[in-house]
Amino acid sequence: MAKSIGVIGGGQLARMMIPAAINLGLDIRVLAQTAGEPAALAVTALGSHLELDDVLAFAEAVDVVTFDHEHVPQSILRELVSRGVNVQPTPDALQFAQDKLAMRERLAALGVPVPDWARIETTEQLAAFLADHNGEGVLKTPTGGYDGKGVRVVRDAADAADWLADGGPLLVEELVDFRRELAQLVARRPSGELALWPLVESVQRDGVCAEVIAPAPDSAGRLADVAADIATTVAESLGVTGVLAVELFETTDDRLLVNELAMRPHNTGHWTIDGSTTSQFEQHLRAVLDLPLGATGSRDPWSVMVNVLGGPTTGSVGDRYGAAFTDQPTVKYHFYDKAPRPGRKVGHVTAGGDDLDEVVYRARAASAFFDN
Repeated sequence: MAKSIGVIGGGQLARMMIPAAINLGLDIRVLAQTAGEPAALAVTALGSHLELDDVLAFAEAVDVVTFDHEHVPQSILRELVSRGVNVQPTPDALQFAQDKLAMRERLAALGVPVPDWARIETTEQLAAFLADHNGEGVLKTPTGGYDGKGVRVVRDAADAADWLADGGPLLVEELVDFRRELAQLVARRPSGELALWPLVESVQRDGVCAEVIAPAPDSAGRLADVAADIATTVAESLGVTGVLAVELFETTDDRLLVNELAMRPHNTGHWTIDGSTTSQFEQHLRAVLDLPLGATGSRDPWSVMVNVLGGPTTGSVGDRYGAAFTDQPTVKYHFYDKAPRPGRKVGHVTAGGDDLDEVVYRARAASAFFDN
């Protein structure tokens, strides 16, 4: 069995893989750009994910390579594979999380429900799309966007002039009238076994995930079944390995539409560290090693995860521990060793229990100690 896992990227996702790897007795190594990144405890190499030599030197010393982010170029990933490196998820799968146009084309071909969309390269094409969609749409850069970056609402073709001037195609989608945003996480290993967690609701603020409720309220039955079917179809059809997050819109006319894909542990799955039998981080390691997957049942009827966004404006996170821990001793606290900055995800808290309103209150109260 492969025992050495190499994670490209030293962010908080790699950081949260470390305890899972330790508990499983695995050797986890991280390629980071700088020594001070959140996953510093497991950083064994410094280098750029954009430099072939750096990535090759790191990859050749481990049994399987996986990712903290989806920004490693396809050319580098395919060179790794050509040299016999075990890359999970594979470049063939990962391309659909890296390129939103490729993702939309593939999902549409599979019959997976998605917003109406178009590939555009000119203001005339954008104007035609807007004319057919009540004069508004959502414009996205195909690559590089996250947490609201690379996304804008447009109501006039001139709104896209700067992005179009940069060259290359853009993705435009209908402005979906949705009731709420949901996420379905699934894990798949190369031999084909799948495991799904409960469907969750995510609350977004300024394009960034702020809260997650597991399971999504009023989702039992058809809604959960449809979300599970969509995620299963995507995971199997694209040959995904590891954790896949399928972000969904629940529309006001009771449809589910796929918004985004992420092929790695995801913010909407952080609640699983404390709220599930098997966390998404342990499951991801199991999956990329092609080991039997863990159970995904919930420890409590409700789990609520609240992101700590920005962090303290005075003092440090540690300065707030005494008051927070005393006030909310049942809440679980996770911080990423990141410097405070407006809008930045510096940590998260998770509460669990039988009464949703009370669980939400405890999670929000705990997070509030670190918000200013």
